[in-house]
Amino acid sequence: MEYRWRYQDEQGREVDGPQEVFPDQTAAEDWFGVEWTSLRAAGVAQVTLLRSESEVYGPMSLAPVE
Repeated sequence: MEYRWRYQDEQGREVDGPQEVFPDQTAAEDWFGVEWTSLRAAGVAQVTLLRSESEVYGPMSLAPVE
């Protein structure tokens, strides 16, 4: 199975983002841990982790915790 991220704006509409594909969930989450601030700066408001086309979890907000 391959893993990838779905990127969305504040209204839940899909937006463009890196099209990285990962061999497992750990690799996807490690990549996200490094890149999430860049994604937020590029206008991504939330992400969902996908395994093939099934949702693993999300959407997960990239907004700072207040």
